[in-house]
Amino acid sequence: MCEFHNPINCIVPPHMVDVLMLRGDASVRKMAEGLVKIGSAVREARAAEQGSGMVPRDGAQGVFVSRALAEGAAAAHTCDRRVHDGEEKAGLPGKLVRAEGDPATGDPEVDRAYDGAGDVFSLYSEEFQRNSIDGFGMPIVQTVHHRRDYNNAFWNGTQMAYGDGDGEIFSTFTELSVIAHEISHGVVQHSGGLIYQGQSGALNESYADVFGAMTAQRSAGQSVYEADWLVGKGILGPNINGKALRSMKAPGTAYSDALLGQDPQPYHMDFYVDTTSDNGGVHINSGIPNHAFYLYCMYLGGNSWERPGQIWYKALQNINNPHATFGDWAAETLDAAIELHGIGSYEMLMLRRAWNLVGIDV
Repeated sequence: MCEFHNPINCIVPPHMVDVLMLRGDASVRKMAEGLVKIGSAVREARAAEQGSGMVPRDGAQGVFVSRALAEGAAAAHTCDRRVHDGEEKAGLPGKLVRAEGDPATGDPEVDRAYDGAGDVFSLYSEEFQRNSIDGFGMPIVQTVHHRRDYNNAFWNGTQMAYGDGDGEIFSTFTELSVIAHEISHGVVQHSGGLIYQGQSGALNESYADVFGAMTAQRSAGQSVYEADWLVGKGILGPNINGKALRSMKAPGTAYSDALLGQDPQPYHMDFYVDTTSDNGGVHINSGIPNHAFYLYCMYLGGNSWERPGQIWYKALQNINNPHATFGDWAAETLDAAIELHGIGSYEMLMLRRAWNLVGIDV
């Protein structure tokens, strides 16, 4: 449903859609097949636009960095949120219903998307000195009420879109960690990119999960010990046995349901899933770097957006390797920890231990 050349970064993973097609009744199978078709249509539309938001570094073909890094970050950070009502139609972006500075509309989906985007912008601006998605104040365009009873949310390369859910399998998609997850896919795209395949694709998903959880924690004023470390909390339907889409604290435990099956995420390289589906398991194996980040936060304490988040963000800006493996990423985070805190620092030593605990030696 999401391919690595022109991916749409969907919050509901293909492996979950596959299970729905296998276990669901006729209506559920029809819905799942529709998700696959919609994903293909959006992907083709993105390919036609042919815009990546990335530029070559030093003229080297195939090596990318963000325009913000290549040209220098913009001086002033100005939030520009634009929330559209898709009116249950397929076209994007739809009717503009709340622009920056406008009062609340009374539509919960519109207002959650608006407020959530503000929380994400604030995180990146105030904690990481990044001016919006691309580093230059890019408008944060979102569409709610996308299609009728649509069971997904995605970043399509230029904007976010959120379905309302069908009220049975999924209830809503304008939950803060989901909003931050999708916007953070845009940050990855404009920071050199991580190819959406295999381990680099899993790192792409993991970065979005990390900053999704981080945004929710910062908004709630939670320390790493107070947080639940769930991504997509509360979006599952009322009769689904589960807490969220993913758990960074305990990958593999977010849901266990007769229809959705068992959360397949591993927490250690010993359980890495080799598969040709889901672009090589990008939504599945992301549990491993997710858990490494969680463990690191447990060692450091405090707030996730401080020392741990600064290291993860710097690693993304510096890695300059769209095909990075887990080992490459771990090494880059270690370099970032050394750069920020010094060789032999507690931050460096605990980071190495966190990676070792998930089966990655650095």
